[in-house]
Amino acid sequence: MGIIGWIVLGLVAGIIAKAILPGDDPGGIIVTTLIGIVGAFAGGLITKALGFGGPIDEFFDFSTWLGAIIGSIVLLLIYRAVTGRRHGRTAY
Repeated sequence: MGIIGWIVLGLVAGIIAKAILPGDDPGGIIVTTLIGIVGAFAGGLITKALGFGGPIDEFFDFSTWLGAIIGSIVLLLIYRAVTGRRHGRTAY
């Protein structure tokens, strides 16, 4: 699957991850979408490295989508944890 396929998959995975984990994100929809793209790519690489599922290079394969969605969710949780600490601080 080419880079355009991973970007499209990441956009959809980011939307699904946001639907699973609703709430206010400090970056808004654009940052959430970028997190989805990076999470899909990272999830796909990890899924392929671990050897789970069928061919990870096929766009309509279940393991491709599952790895992308899980990668997006994990990255979104990490982003919330990192920015949540900085966002909550106030300077006096």
